[in-house]
Amino acid sequence: MGQKISPISMRIGFSQDWRSRYFSKRDLIKYLKDDVKIRQFLEKKLRFMGVAKIEIERNPGQLKVIIHTSRPGLVIGRAGSGSEELKKEIDKLVKNSTPIRIEIQEYKNPETSALIMAEQIVERIEKRMPFRRVMKQALAKIISSREVRGTKIEIKGRLDGSEIARTEHMEQGLMPLQTLTADIDFAKSTAYTTYGTVGVKVWVYRGNAAAKKD
Repeated sequence: MGQKISPISMRIGFSQDWRSRYFSKRDLIKYLKDDVKIRQFLEKKLRFMGVAKIEIERNPGQLKVIIHTSRPGLVIGRAGSGSEELKKEIDKLVKNSTPIRIEIQEYKNPETSALIMAEQIVERIEKRMPFRRVMKQALAKIISSREVRGTKIEIKGRLDGSEIARTEHMEQGLMPLQTLTADIDFAKSTAYTTYGTVGVKVWVYRGNAAAKKD
């Protein structure tokens, strides 16, 4: 099963934590719908801004959105104008009566984030750079980090404008997908080219989570 499902959802409770957290089970369906809307809006709004992870917390009387990004200055904006705009947009989107708090945290090692690296690959593919060069550069950048034990990159679609869509992948180091205690980050993104869409998937293995806790 480690080869078939998302490495993140498979490891919740072992080496991964929930990305949405709330106490009340009342209005659970509404909360889930609102969470999807918030995530879709932020993914579109903050595209190519180095966002590694988005977490949502619902406390009594407050909705807290935590954005982990390698480029916090871009998200916050001049004198906090960017975060204030995000707050207003989210308030309109979910029509929430509770106060919204935006918390932006700096992600110090972007090479260890699968989402940041996937977005970088997408950005370069959309600029019509050769996909093999892009994959090799991304692979070298990820594996250069001390925290990373292994990585895998997969690209699928009409690569470099070829007539038939195909899948290409590169990997280096370890990738224990069936080990639940393995700290594996996974992300997928889509590049929109003149020939159609190109799907990008990135896996990053950051060592054993159980060993880190000890």
